[in-house]
Formats: sequence, structure tokens, C-alpha cells
Amino acid sequence: YENISLDFKNVLENTSENMRQETRGDVVLSGDKYRLNFNGFTRIFDGKKLYTIVPSDNEITVSTEDENEEGDITPSKMLLFYETGFVYKMDIVQNIKGRKIQYLKLTPIDSNASFKYILLGIDAETKHIYNLIQIGNNGTKTTLTVNSFKTNEPISKTLFTFDKSKYEGYNIYNTDLD
Repeated sequence: YENISLDFKNVLENTSENMRQETRGDVVLSGDKYRLNFNGFTRIFDGKKLYTIVPSDNEITVSTEDENEEGDITPSKMLLFYETGFVYKMDIVQNIKGRKIQYLKLTPIDSNASFKYILLGIDAETKHIYNLIQIGNNGTKTTLTVNSFKTNEPISKTLFTFDKSKYEGYNIYNTDLD
């Protein structure tokens, strides 16, 4: 695909702690570049620099995305993260809202991982990710459900470009040493 646009819902729950938090977000991906809006912040990765914009704090952090950081499922790795570091096997098939969803169970090879396993739900017809369910070692269940999956949409040429002039009055922190 030239680009992919996703709208998603993220639910974090821990029944033993009586906690449930639901948030929505969206992301546009094109090659290595992405723009993510989630939980009150925006992340723009232009292929080299990562800009994390937090309007509630009037702060922007500029850094270099570490592609090799284990355990970090970044938007640019979201559709391919399962290819390394996991043992995976077919799991159940469920009919969800008239869609046949085939689950893959991904168990981390690293015994020190912060989660027990991931269930990756794939729509059997479209072959697109429907949802991702991560079961944490502490009993926390995180479910990311894709509400819309669009491909090859017309996007602005500046979507992945950070424009400092749009953020007057923001404190900008550059974490790169170079």
C-alpha cells in the first residue's frame, strides 16, 4: 500500500484493580513515516526525527525513533512486529459482528517480557488486523481494535512534516545528543 489510515479504540483493563480506561486514536502510515493522534498527544515521525507534541503541557520532545527498541510496537512496526521475537500458533476463530476473525497466539521468546502473550485477530476475508489483545503479567488486558482500515487515501504532502511555526509558546526539548 502507498499509505494506510487506521482509526482505533484502545481499552486497558485490570479487573483485580477495578480499572478500565478507553481511548480512541488514529494513525496514518506511509513507509517508515507516520502521524499518530492518541491519548491527547500527537506523534509525527518524518523518517528521521520523532516529534511528540503534548498540547496539555505545551511541550514538544524531539528524538530519534529507536527501531531496535525491544517491546516497543511503534506505528511503523505495528503491522509487522510479530515477525520476530515470538513463537506463534493458530488459535480460535470467532464470528464478530458477522466477520470471521482468525486469532494467532503470539508468545514472547524473551522470558523477561512484561506480558504473557498477544492474541492477534485477523479478518479472514480482508487479511487486515481486526484487533490485538495483550495479556500482561500483572493481569492487565490491553485491547486495540481497528475501527476503520483505509488504504491509498489522498494525504497532504506535509502530513509527516513538523512545522515549528504552528507551536508558538511551546517548550521544545531535543533529546538527541548529535
